[in-house]
Amino acid sequence: MDAINIGLIGLGTVGTGVVKILRKNRDLLLKKLNVPLILKKVAYKNLSRPRTVDLSGIEITNAEEIINDPEINIVIELIGGYEPAKTYILTAIKKRKHVVTANKALLALYGEEIFKTAMEYGVDVAFEASVGGGIPLINGIKEGLVGNNILCMFGILNGTANYILTKMTKEGVAFKEALKEAQEKGFAEADPTFDIEGIDTAHKLTILLSLVYGIPINFEQIYIEGIGNIDPLDIQFAQEFGYRIKLLAVSRQTAKGIESRVHPTMIPIEHLLANVNGAYNALLVRGDAVGNILFYGLGAGMMPAGSAVVSDVVSLSRNLIKGITQRVPLLSYLPEKREKKPILSIDELICKYYFRFSAVDKPGVLSKISGILGNYDISIESVMQKGRKINGQVPIVMLTHEAKEANVKAALNEIEKIEVVKAKPVFIRIENDLRIE
Repeated sequence: MDAINIGLIGLGTVGTGVVKILRKNRDLLLKKLNVPLILKKVAYKNLSRPRTVDLSGIEITNAEEIINDPEINIVIELIGGYEPAKTYILTAIKKRKHVVTANKALLALYGEEIFKTAMEYGVDVAFEASVGGGIPLINGIKEGLVGNNILCMFGILNGTANYILTKMTKEGVAFKEALKEAQEKGFAEADPTFDIEGIDTAHKLTILLSLVYGIPINFEQIYIEGIGNIDPLDIQFAQEFGYRIKLLAVSRQTAKGIESRVHPTMIPIEHLLANVNGAYNALLVRGDAVGNILFYGLGAGMMPAGSAVVSDVVSLSRNLIKGITQRVPLLSYLPEKREKKPILSIDELICKYYFRFSAVDKPGVLSKISGILGNYDISIESVMQKGRKINGQVPIVMLTHEAKEANVKAALNEIEKIEVVKAKPVFIRIENDLRIE
């Protein structure tokens, strides 16, 4: 094979990074492949937008022409969204072209169809940049940890949400102020819904679950809760108890099934994950053989995500040079060995909790709240009751011993209705099973 010809669909932030890396590191990549990577054609929507990368020698065209070009070996899809990205990918696969994508939302919702089609047509679909940006999570799990039964995963997988929570923690600002600054600095989109509501993190966890446990890709199985209701007061109380609040993706194998959840979580302040700040991502993976592995790095951005895309291009190019495909199963497990496994409802979760009640400052309030909690088998580990008033009420803050989520929700619903409690109770889950031995 004299050269590997590449077609790039999408020249946004990540696409621009891909072009820059392919040009800048051309000689380095040649030393590792012994075959040149030729970016033959690029398609992008807004032709009037000023280019921030040199495209000399590259044909500017449309997606259809890239997909139909018989000389193109690898199609890179970086436009995001569901359509026309899904159509482009499926059409490219049916033209027997290998595909690289960073589109986690598309894979989380339509991955089963895409990977089934790729297996049918005997091509590869690579997606390293879909989870963790420049961090080599996908290949690390598929190949580096292949000999391990993965016991659990804990991940900070969205840089926007992590930037906001870091800002709130370090400066004590409110959520809206932190979000506004994140948008001004380009860390958050004009519409940040997917990031702050935990949807983007859940897309990524969906992909990881399939790789780790060999289960079908199913976004609907993830419990999702965002960070929009996190108050600086709760961040402050968390720190007083020795915790930091992070938007955490959690998966754990249990005797009853697999936990799969995304929500704000209190993490021990000395833990490495509690100290992942700004736009950085991290994933703690615990294998039965290797123990704890921590992946850490920039989870998004032009060059980190571009690096992941180029790594996929090189991996697929090596397969092309050797004349092989699907040397590694697309979703880690052999297709015939993938199977459904029980996914636990969030109501089945058992963990420790943080509660904050806004109550009238009068005798007997604490005993009344404690009595209701006791009726639902929720025992209190520690209590903090400040004399300061906030909007006329006194905050009562508690940490519990382990309790069942269904009981917690029922108890808080009952407590909310008593006269001395003047606002909806706040609760945040606590994750202590994070120790790196």
